[in-house]
Amino acid sequence: MSNLFRDTILEVNIDNLEYNIKEIKKLIGEDVAIAAVIKANGYGHGGAFLAPIIIKSGADMIAVATLTEALELRKNNFTDDILIMGYTPDNVLEHTVKHDIIQTIFSLNQALLLDKVAYNYNKQAKIHIKYDTGFNRLGFRDCTCSIDEIEQIYNLKHISPEGIFSHFALKNKSTDSIQYNKFVNAINELKKRGIIFKYKHICDSIAAVDYPEYRLNMIRPGAIIYGLKSYENDSLKLKQVMTFKTKISHIKLVSKGEGVSYGYRWIAKKDSIIGTLPFGYADGYPRNMKDKGYVTIHNQKAPIIGVICMDQCMVDLTHVPNVKIGDEVIIYGDGKNNTMSIQEASELAETNKNEIVARITRRTPRVYIKSNNIIKIVDYLLD
Repeated sequence: MSNLFRDTILEVNIDNLEYNIKEIKKLIGEDVAIAAVIKANGYGHGGAFLAPIIIKSGADMIAVATLTEALELRKNNFTDDILIMGYTPDNVLEHTVKHDIIQTIFSLNQALLLDKVAYNYNKQAKIHIKYDTGFNRLGFRDCTCSIDEIEQIYNLKHISPEGIFSHFALKNKSTDSIQYNKFVNAINELKKRGIIFKYKHICDSIAAVDYPEYRLNMIRPGAIIYGLKSYENDSLKLKQVMTFKTKISHIKLVSKGEGVSYGYRWIAKKDSIIGTLPFGYADGYPRNMKDKGYVTIHNQKAPIIGVICMDQCMVDLTHVPNVKIGDEVIIYGDGKNNTMSIQEASELAETNKNEIVARITRRTPRVYIKSNNIIKIVDYLLD
């Protein structure tokens, strides 16, 4: 890895990624399509490099949140279908048509505008309709007037309504069931009017596993692609895809009574060996992990001490034998060999697993591993 300019890296295991997608496909069967979600830079794993691998492994299309995420894929010569699940401002809507990107539509006005843009490009603009069944974020409200507007959109000459979807609030099975029934009722009402969609989807990662009866003919797996489990059903076995790691950059002896980092929030209770690590909250590590987070060195837990800095942090190495500068440090592992799992990190940081992985910044190079060999290094600051 001589072309790496940092010791702090995010290692991405391609074998585990491919395994997860194939297991998801086995679970849902051939009649259910996969819109694989790689928003937020593929949940931190690197969306542009992974997109073609995910398609080759069995996904039918890629889903992102923003136009810029979709354009990054096109810039990297990704030619398969891309669905933007979120809002695209009117003034840049033409880029979805120009680059053959599927846009989510949740208002008649934007559909009319997109129809005009598609006419100017002499194209059919593919869209998915977002239907709000109670999440109260984006989508057509669940009412007859929305059905009327969707019918108008369906009949526009330069619009191709490929799909319709909604999103569970995931409070409990009872409220999710209410949402599902609203969605199906809307689909059935539209069908009575001759409006039929190729794809119908409401299940994200959790719902796709826990609610097999709600899968319809497409699911939108995100976290489970990367081996992150939040579902209750135990029918899907996954492998974590990422390992966040670094190396010790400095070791010093700190005498009893000396303080470490800003404000001396940590004071040595005895003579101690302190290591400095070259990562901090600017790499996406939660700053509130102070005095409760830890890393793993030589299979030993080393507690993070003092205030976590923007670019560095310190750990207590007093109890770690034979430690030296350059030794490998596991920041996030899979929970084995005393490593901190993504689940544990999320609990300590008082957030969820998706935020833990998505917040790892682009300053950290991604190192892609397959069959224990490095196949690609992506350094966003240099590439």
